[in-house]
Amino acid sequence: MSGNRKGSLCCISQKTEFRRNKGCMIFKQKRKHLDRYREIAVILTRHGLGWLALQLNLGGLVPFHWGLLGHPKRKEPYTQPEHMRMALEDLGTTFIKLGQILSTRPDLVPPEYITEFSKLQDSAPPIPYAKVAEIIGSELGETPEKIFKSFDEKPRASASIGQVHTARLHDDTPVVVKVQRPGVEALVDQDLKVLAELARLAERRTELGSHYDISGWIEEFAFTLRNELDYTFEGQNADRIRQNFAGDSALHVPHIFWEYTTKRVLTMEEISGIKINDIQSLDKAGLDRKQIARKAAHIALTMTYDHGFFHADPHPGNFFVLPDESIGLIDFGMVGRLDENLRLSLIRLEIALIRKDADRLVDELLALGIAGRTIKRHVLKRDLDHMLYRFYDKPLKEIAAADTFHALVSIALRHRLQLPSDLVFLFKVIAMSEGLGAQLDPDFKLMEFGEPYFERFWLKSRSLGRQVRRIAEGTQ
Repeated sequence: MSGNRKGSLCCISQKTEFRRNKGCMIFKQKRKHLDRYREIAVILTRHGLGWLALQLNLGGLVPFHWGLLGHPKRKEPYTQPEHMRMALEDLGTTFIKLGQILSTRPDLVPPEYITEFSKLQDSAPPIPYAKVAEIIGSELGETPEKIFKSFDEKPRASASIGQVHTARLHDDTPVVVKVQRPGVEALVDQDLKVLAELARLAERRTELGSHYDISGWIEEFAFTLRNELDYTFEGQNADRIRQNFAGDSALHVPHIFWEYTTKRVLTMEEISGIKINDIQSLDKAGLDRKQIARKAAHIALTMTYDHGFFHADPHPGNFFVLPDESIGLIDFGMVGRLDENLRLSLIRLEIALIRKDADRLVDELLALGIAGRTIKRHVLKRDLDHMLYRFYDKPLKEIAAADTFHALVSIALRHRLQLPSDLVFLFKVIAMSEGLGAQLDPDFKLMEFGEPYFERFWLKSRSLGRQVRRIAEGTQ
């Protein structure tokens, strides 16, 4: 009996010691980030005071726009979204990227914040050339002067993660070399740990946290950002898209020079062309804008429905029209993935929209697994009915994809539905493709142009071979 008591006491002692050690580890980890927490607190306090003043209708009494607490001077008072955007800019790389991602999530963030976060500029002072040469030397084993026939010491662009230089290989091939900013990986890693801690706190103590999987969303963001910090992932994304479009002359993806590429240095073929939204230059060069609009849409729809792997940062600065009217694409740090089931769900959503079937829309949204615990089906159906009424008498070619997706995600925000991140990225890609197509050709209608792509994928998914495979995989 005494032996059992002695063993129990020993076990309790070991458990107590384990908890003490674990507590010490957690305390040390939090203490490790204490300086960063202080920096964040100071910045949030400075901008948060302005946000709070507006919340209390005291904005006119606290003139932050006069330069108070380091705010840039201007005539008009700052808005709450502007205060938040400035705070994110001051907090640096991780938070700028966070704001940029949030600007693509109208299902999570109100429209006025979407607009403001879309203005976030990812720029930074240039890295001195001596430091650039040091990084290239440590990564590639030689100085830029030995590796390249020529290397422009002045950067073409400088951002918070890295900067870009133009160069030439010894065979005269023009290339661009992306070099990662020193120390950025450690800072981002620290900030992501801080964000994870704050997400867990928000889930425990806020109403927002009780309705949304904030920790899961931050984990997705961390995965995306860490991939951006490893240039080999960007190179692999470029190679995969190039392989997917092998034999398709609509798209030109720059070649990656792997012998001069590492985690912190990326060397790829330089793309020389006209920016796709430079209408005046396209016309001056005698290029067919209608054909270019169709090629751009073809690329976006093929990536979506045929490949399930798409470029997720489709702003016009990443697209160049080449002399043969093919489209050159750059910057592959951010991509989206749609497995076959998600693509089928998207098709079914589109069919429900086309048929103006609110019940089917509700079913498909719930099938995506995005409904919160307090979803009221009848209220969701009512809101979807109202949305569909706006498109009731319109033929498919007159329905704007951007308007449809915007209405859908507004309803998602109202009902606290959590849309899959890749699906929201896709909505942004489709909306931007539609806007670009209309800019190039005012008569261009994406929904009408895309109908054969929807039908082809749907028929392919219904084939006997696909059905058998999905049944075998347990997905049917």
